[in-house]
Amino acid sequence: MFGSLRRALCAVAAGILLPLAGAGAQPAGAAEPGAGGRAVRAAEAGADGQAVRAEEAGAGYWHTSGRQILDAAGQPVRIAGINWFGFETGNNVVHGLWSRDYKSMIDQMRSLGYNTIRIPFSDDIFKSSTVPNGIDFSGGKNADLQGLGSLGVLDRIVAYAGQSGLKVVLDRHRPDAGGQSALWYTAAVPESTWIANLRTLAVRYKGQDTVVGIDLHNEPHDPACWGCGDTARDWRLAAQRAGNAVLSVNPDLLIFVEGVQTFNGVSGWWGGNLMGVAQYPVQLDVPGRLVYSAHDYATSVAQQSWFSDPTFPANMPGIWDKYWGYIFKQNIAPVWVGEFGTTLQSTTDQKWLAALVEYLRPTSTYGSDSFHWTFWSWNPNSGDTGGILKDDWSTVDTVKDGYLTSVKAPGFPTDGGGDPDPDPDPGTAACAATYTVTSDWGGGFNAEVKVTNTGTTPVNSWKVTWTWPTTRQITSMWNATHTQSGLTVTATNATHNGTIAPGGATTFGFGGTPGGGSTPTPTCTTT
Repeated sequence: MFGSLRRALCAVAAGILLPLAGAGAQPAGAAEPGAGGRAVRAAEAGADGQAVRAEEAGAGYWHTSGRQILDAAGQPVRIAGINWFGFETGNNVVHGLWSRDYKSMIDQMRSLGYNTIRIPFSDDIFKSSTVPNGIDFSGGKNADLQGLGSLGVLDRIVAYAGQSGLKVVLDRHRPDAGGQSALWYTAAVPESTWIANLRTLAVRYKGQDTVVGIDLHNEPHDPACWGCGDTARDWRLAAQRAGNAVLSVNPDLLIFVEGVQTFNGVSGWWGGNLMGVAQYPVQLDVPGRLVYSAHDYATSVAQQSWFSDPTFPANMPGIWDKYWGYIFKQNIAPVWVGEFGTTLQSTTDQKWLAALVEYLRPTSTYGSDSFHWTFWSWNPNSGDTGGILKDDWSTVDTVKDGYLTSVKAPGFPTDGGGDPDPDPDPGTAACAATYTVTSDWGGGFNAEVKVTNTGTTPVNSWKVTWTWPTTRQITSMWNATHTQSGLTVTATNATHNGTIAPGGATTFGFGGTPGGGSTPTPTCTTT
């Protein structure tokens, strides 16, 4: 993200605050929501009229035809995903691994109906000196990430996403972890390095169709231009150079090209202004590989003129049409809203999100003949938007997630792996447990344990074990049976909650005495 007031990413594990972009606010006049609750008119929809079946779609690499993205068999697909950031920060790895296992988070994304992960990164991850930090390995979490560099961790995430039926778009977010750049290059990271690193990724994941494409550079903005012809500033020309370089080594990838900030004196969100496409389209050497990408935000990121228009939110479809929606409506190319988000704290933001979701076209009505999207963000530590997860990195913001329900789309076939160093028996059932004290009155306490299936096959029965640091005794337990030997407790499922689907969870509770003391870390095993 980073439309105007750069959001700050809290690098919690690193203990520092990392600003996510440059300083200063953008001029108003950008890309915005649509439809204020109204469906797109059939006359604008071209050959829609009927919902496209997507249940079986998504296999293999993808390509484009007109405004649609098609799978290897020519069936339309819809990207309906989530941004999971961190590789572009000083942690050099996706955030949240200080709290949870990466597989459990991917499982949760899938269970919520997201089918694609956009993963931002910086060029720092290609340096041999870069070491991921902020990963918790206790209790067996993230065990297969130990000793890996950033690219090795990325390999694991890509492999597990593919096994889970999710696709991945890699987003070159910044030249380095220090902050967003207006242009695709800096003095420290020249264009040659940018292109070389993009080619490295294209080769690295060649043959692994979980990675369907690369977003060449995040949010180009002033002085970047579109169609001005100055090779030092013309983002459209740079995107052609980089896109063709990627396709020269991996012609199966989609190339995602964001907009700029200003075209012909009209400004918008960073990366959100695609007005220049009509006159200066991106031209790639391999046909059927180009997807245009816009970013759009609400007032929690920055105030824009259209938010105070007396006709808001009915004015928003026209604004979106102007900046990027026309590309889809005129059947020029697919359009992917790679970032959009809000804290949802204001009424204006709530109306904006409802309008934008309607503009993106409900899946039940239009199927895959729709705009594509990845919401910002999965992470709760996005300073001016928050995330789908709340601050505990586990609880879902069901209100925010609920806004997106109508534009979610079916998942894709699992790819069976693709990990260059696969885990043994990836289909084995696995589980994890979290222990929470729900009340404590000194003389006694109540607690709840949540058991989550973190594997890819159903759990048929489970067992949770923990050891208290000081003497305590269970007085009663519900939804599980237990044995206690000294400080160690073993709880096994009841007959009604032993089976847990992949990504699913169940809970059991108990009372004990005395209260106080620290919380133990439970372990979970399938039986």
